[in-house]
Amino acid sequence: MEPVTIDFKPILDLTDEQFYQLCQANKDLRFERNAAGELIIMSPVGGESSNRNGRINQQLFNWTDLDGTGIAFDSSVGFKLPNGADRSPDASWLKLERWNELAPEQKTRFLPLCPDFVIELLSPSDSLKTTQKKMQEYQENGVRLSWLINRKLRQIEIYRMGQKVEILDNPATLSGEDVLPGFVLDLEKIW
Repeated sequence: MEPVTIDFKPILDLTDEQFYQLCQANKDLRFERNAAGELIIMSPVGGESSNRNGRINQQLFNWTDLDGTGIAFDSSVGFKLPNGADRSPDASWLKLERWNELAPEQKTRFLPLCPDFVIELLSPSDSLKTTQKKMQEYQENGVRLSWLINRKLRQIEIYRMGQKVEILDNPATLSGEDVLPGFVLDLEKIW
């Protein structure tokens, strides 16, 4: 099922708390909100996409445990971006200092900030154009490095703050560069 976007604004303007409660009451669905406040409803992904996403998170979490300079998140996290959008990237990472600046209550809810690093894995139901717009939104809101993995084309789009998008064809690995020094994503089990 392709994501469905619903504009409730003419009749209902969901508060952050109402949006959080809606997500908690419907755990079988994935919700996001764009900067205009429109609700985006996404169904769970298929087995293959879930497995590949798990492999991405496995590598990021393993590196994070060894590195100790940040905290990693899977696709069930919610970030409240500075532009007002609520997003749930497939994998993300945040510097430990930024995590530690959050109040304990903030850590239990959708995080009121933009992560430093994001990965989006394009699944068969995702629109490339829509996901590219989301990647630009992450960049505009403070993500320093992000990767859009397109398994169908075996391409990676690399988004860096203040730079043009770089496209790699069929790379074997990806480097975390200066944002995640020493992190290398092995794409063998992702392709």
